[in-house]
Amino acid sequence: MAKTYDYLFKLLLIGDSGVGKTCLLFRFSEDAFNTTFISTIGIDFKIRTIELDGKKIKLQIWDTAGQERFRTITTAYYRGAMGIMLVYDITNEKSFDNIRNWIRNIEEHASSDVERMVLGNKCDMNDKRQVSKERGEKLAIDYGIKFLETSAKSSINVEEGFLTLGRDIMTRLNRKMNDNNPSAAGSVKISEGRSKRSFFSSSLSCSSSPCGHEEHMLKMRIKMKSTEPKI
Repeated sequence: MAKTYDYLFKLLLIGDSGVGKTCLLFRFSEDAFNTTFISTIGIDFKIRTIELDGKKIKLQIWDTAGQERFRTITTAYYRGAMGIMLVYDITNEKSFDNIRNWIRNIEEHASSDVERMVLGNKCDMNDKRQVSKERGEKLAIDYGIKFLETSAKSSINVEEGFLTLGRDIMTRLNRKMNDNNPSAAGSVKISEGRSKRSFFSSSLSCSSSPCGHEEHMLKMRIKMKSTEPKI
């Protein structure tokens, strides 16, 4: 079966439990929001295809559990990630403070040239804000990475965040190939089709793509469910 994309970019969503990683993923991949999401157990992912510089890019977006007991599992998926989104909840001071810990995890387990972005989620809940936008911006500046405040519920900056990260990855790839194959930056547009299949309801053919190793590992995942709500 012929591939329907030119490149596959593996992205990770990391951050404390309950900051809204799954909601961001569903907003981007399916343009949906559900207040009854349960906490992610282990690893899951969704796919959406975009078009960038005339190439079809399949974004394989991995949603990781934020709980400490799953840290050994989730850090195994840092390897091979091309872009990582660090998510905190603007109404939760501790989730913001822990971003520095998540960055240390990236530095320890991920590729040195991985693209990173900080997202301050739930910006629609300004009346309950504990972390100012300025503090988020300063943190990102300190680490030399990009920053956006987002709302999965109100669909604020979710699209922009994922497309920006995808564009940054493509720019880095083009820069690496610049000596032999110069390429000018182009515009980004969304492809008409979206994949709404989660990993466990789809059958991806990964034997010839970078996700083969992850698929093998995910088949060993214990399917557990938590009743903890995740917004």
